[in-house]
Amino acid sequence: MKKKSVHKFLKWCVFLIYIIALVYFMFFAESLGRMTYVSNYRYNFEPFKEIMRFLNNEDTLGWFVVLANVGGNILAFMPFGFCLPMVTEHRMKFIRVTLLSAGLSLMIELIQLVSKVGSCDVDDLILNTIGGMLGYIFYCICKKIYLARHKTK
Repeated sequence: MKKKSVHKFLKWCVFLIYIIALVYFMFFAESLGRMTYVSNYRYNFEPFKEIMRFLNNEDTLGWFVVLANVGGNILAFMPFGFCLPMVTEHRMKFIRVTLLSAGLSLMIELIQLVSKVGSCDVDDLILNTIGGMLGYIFYCICKKIYLARHKTK
């Protein structure tokens, strides 16, 4: 097997493992209360409502809970924005990665709404999309560093 095809295979493996982990944490992680069906299902369609609720109640909830909610949604999608251009042989640009991040997040939120697993929240959609965008920016930075180091050799 050629070195290039091994790299391509490994990139796809990493991406697929990430997608499987994302699906698990979004829908099946019992520690996050995902398997519990709730009759009084909560959802939020008002942008920034939950983010502001977390920030305004930081003194009661603590910074860890606030960061886990806000930062966790961003971090959950950073690998998507980072890996997508790699598995598409660097053909993905910022706007496309942003739209695909938003699309994947919307699909997850709609499945959560219909299945009543997790909670459908427009703020999650916003934060996940930001995570995909930041992942892409981090990918671009890493790519520039990699190219600069290998150009000098």
